Amino acid sequence: MANDEVILVDFWASMFGMRLRIALAEKEINYEYKEEEGLITNKSSLLLEMNPIHKKVPVLIHNGKPICESIIGVEYIEEVWKDKTPLLLSDPYDRAQARFWADYIDKKLYVSSRKIWGTKGEEQEAGKKDFIEVLKVLEGELGEKPYFGGDNFGFVDIALIGFYSWFYAYETYGNFSTEAECPKFVAWAKRCMQRGSVAKSLPDQHKVLEFIQMLRQKFGME
Repeated sequence: MANDEVILVDFWASMFGMRLRIALAEKEINYEYKEEEGLITNKSSLLLEMNPIHKKVPVLIHNGKPICESIIGVEYIEEVWKDKTPLLLSDPYDRAQARFWADYIDKKLYVSSRKIWGTKGEEQEAGKKDFIEVLKVLEGELGEKPYFGGDNFGFVDIALIGFYSWFYAYETYGNFSTEAECPKFVAWAKRCMQRGSVAKSLPDQHKVLEFIQMLRQKFGME
């Protein structure tokens, strides 16, 4: 598939877009990156054309055809370029378990983490409590394994590690230490960050904090 045209419509701070960037890097797939500037307003015509339902990043475009939703995109990358660096284990049960945990991350971690930086008072405290509880559940699933899939970095690791670039902001606004609460989780994250595919796909945590400060000002929270 050397002549494939692969385009990623994304926004630099999106932990969901980071999933696709990491998956593409793991598979060593060349692609054209298109930064979506108008994340909240003035969305590009390309984004609106390629994702008319949700109108949000990331969108993977393969030979002119869009694939929307980040986890679906990672699975698509795995299926199309299956000859390179497997991201999912071969056993159907293991694959089902990986999909379960990716779904858990999307449903539980994102909601609680957004409350930490996007709310105040009791709602923020509830979000912080839920966030730490979710991380502890994920720590339990990780156990003593180096990665969620075992010895090899894979699907669940890709689904989760993008959030790590936002942790400094979560800790700043939530006034807590992830490492003190969940040391195994942070050790896993640092292990992932040693991979080139992850290191080059995740933005600097201080830059993310500046972005969130801008968002809070925009929404009248600062």
